[in-house]
Amino acid sequence: MRFRRSTYSRHSRLNQSNKSLMLTSTPCGPALVRVRSEVEEEARTAAEVRAGLLSRPLPSLPSKLFYDQRGGALFDQITRLPEYYLTRTEEGLLPAVAREVVARLRPRHLVELGSGLGAKVRTLLDAMAEADTLESCTLLDVSEDALASSLPGLAAERPGLRVSGIVGDFLTDLGALGPGASRLIAFLGSTIGNIHPRDVPGFFRSAASVLAPGDGILVGLDLVKDRARLEAAYNDAQGVTAEFNRNILRVINARLGADFEPDAFEHVAFYDADAAWIEMRLRAPRGCRVRVAGAGVDLVLPPGGEVRTEISCKYTRAALEALLPATGLRLDHWQTDADAMFALALLRRTQELR
Repeated sequence: MRFRRSTYSRHSRLNQSNKSLMLTSTPCGPALVRVRSEVEEEARTAAEVRAGLLSRPLPSLPSKLFYDQRGGALFDQITRLPEYYLTRTEEGLLPAVAREVVARLRPRHLVELGSGLGAKVRTLLDAMAEADTLESCTLLDVSEDALASSLPGLAAERPGLRVSGIVGDFLTDLGALGPGASRLIAFLGSTIGNIHPRDVPGFFRSAASVLAPGDGILVGLDLVKDRARLEAAYNDAQGVTAEFNRNILRVINARLGADFEPDAFEHVAFYDADAAWIEMRLRAPRGCRVRVAGAGVDLVLPPGGEVRTEISCKYTRAALEALLPATGLRLDHWQTDADAMFALALLRRTQELR
């Protein structure tokens, strides 16, 4: 689990071929643009949901749909649970790493990918400001509501900082940032774990394409560890993660006219050691038939039938490095906490993007 945001070039534009997406701060507040219209985004969501629910042997749902307003609030609760070590461990690592990264890159533009303008991104902004390099910050998120609530606060906190937002998907829309230089991308919160390992090299190539040689992306990674510790983080005693998991069905009901009965589903989360990931599912104790009108799907689940809602990959340094060849990125700095539970990895853009 999950998220972060994005940056900008000195000229604060997306790219020359798409001038309709030009971003500039205005007297009315930070600029906020969409990569797609709301209608196009809903059609895209419907297609993704349809493809996932029709996949076999296990139907699935896109994990980005967890994050409506209620889902975001539930995830905030998760980050404060005693079992969920990820957030507090990363926050403990970040101040020293932020200073190191800023000293190495001297970035002027911070890009945050994901949702939620929290303490971790502020730590990076502070480090850049202390080094007298900070010029702009761009946030990229699938949720327009999240951006609309975060951008004004960021602009108010840092008068003079160029602030902008892009409503888009970091898996497909990084090109909307356009070419840049002196740019640092923040991809924190172990969000990379939600990307299937086969798709990570493509994501890295996309990130490298909007970085200049020497620029970087700071990645937060949850590390392989004891099964009991991992599974406890996704099966908390208070049941908050279970409710977060079921909430995705409420999102599908609201956005695509589905008739899921969320409370009828059981939360399932387990560690698959062969794949090195936590897998979250929802199980139908009784057989059911669900109509997802907006996606044109009739889903039939037998008793005990499951829908996968998320993977959360756990990494080692070697596993990360194995994904880097031919991406245009190299590992420049790796730091873990004392117990080796979590890592922050700085990946630098190489001279050549192959």
